[in-house]
Amino acid sequence: MTRVLGAIVAVVLLMAHDVSDHDGWLIVATVGWTAFSLAAYGASVRLQRSPLAWLVDMAVVLELVYLSTDWRSPFYIFALTALILPATELPFRRAVGWGIMFTGGYLVVAIATQRLDSGTFERAIRLEIITTHLMIPIVIVLALGYAADLLRALRDERRRAERLAVQAERQRIAWELHDSAKQRVHAAHLVLSALDSRVNGANREIVDHALTELRAATADMDTSVAELRAPLDGRPVDLLLRERARELEVASSAAIVVRGGLPDLPPLVTTHAYRIAAEALTNAVRHADAERIEVELSADREHATIVVRDDGSGLPDEARPGSHGLPSMRNRAETIGAELEMTRGPGGRGTVVTLKVPLTHATEAAT
Repeated sequence: MTRVLGAIVAVVLLMAHDVSDHDGWLIVATVGWTAFSLAAYGASVRLQRSPLAWLVDMAVVLELVYLSTDWRSPFYIFALTALILPATELPFRRAVGWGIMFTGGYLVVAIATQRLDSGTFERAIRLEIITTHLMIPIVIVLALGYAADLLRALRDERRRAERLAVQAERQRIAWELHDSAKQRVHAAHLVLSALDSRVNGANREIVDHALTELRAATADMDTSVAELRAPLDGRPVDLLLRERARELEVASSAAIVVRGGLPDLPPLVTTHAYRIAAEALTNAVRHADAERIEVELSADREHATIVVRDDGSGLPDEARPGSHGLPSMRNRAETIGAELEMTRGPGGRGTVVTLKVPLTHATEAAT
């Protein structure tokens, strides 16, 4: 918006007054550089954060001031727009340094313009250049840099608060699982164990099956409690998944490979994305009898993607009785606005779980 506004001001002033002998070419150059710079910055987030790109932009806009042959150029406002990205992307002190560099460049251009003779310079440097033209860039950088620092601090504080809230909720659920649900499962196991010697035939098979399910449920709860009590500590999803893969490899015969990486995500998104992928890994190890499990992590401008692929028995035709894993994965995905897809692998062998997490501007800023 500011680049377009600065270009409009420059073009209107060039059309209203004869600034130089080549105003027409200056108008073409202004419109062309405005369109090119906006298209380039819009196409690449990395370019928006590139000091080299900022330096080139600054050189071009100051060159337009020089070509206008007047230090009070219509391009002054246009040139100031080159400070916005450095002021908002850099830490405060570096942003101020960038503003000082711009001011120095403008001073050199002002001295070099044809209409700035020594007499004019001596009169103007006390009033206009120092009080306005030389100070405005510094004021702009100070204001934008300070505001950007405040926003970064607020964003960091919000992430910290989210992380603490998530950790507190994890601890609460772990306590409830351990102190309530797990104790009830143990009680049910004891009751059925007492009946084990009193039943026979078909009833004996039923009791044995129930005891097996209870033991499995106890193991699942122990795993869940251990995971919930292990803090995420703001670690990235790829690091957490690699740790989980190593834990599962020790407890199973499956070979687990984790490739790629993801950008830093907000705490709530990190928690849900990790839990979904970890659940897919656990299902492949425990229920699919997989020999090889691959986890691929990637990201583009719009999505962070996690793909968990195994060569196991594939998705069951019907959900196991009492199983809440798949519904929980879907609910987690909905919570963070992600897309979750579960399909069979090539030839119907194995399972492919794909999670696509949208990368908002806030998410990208976290990187």
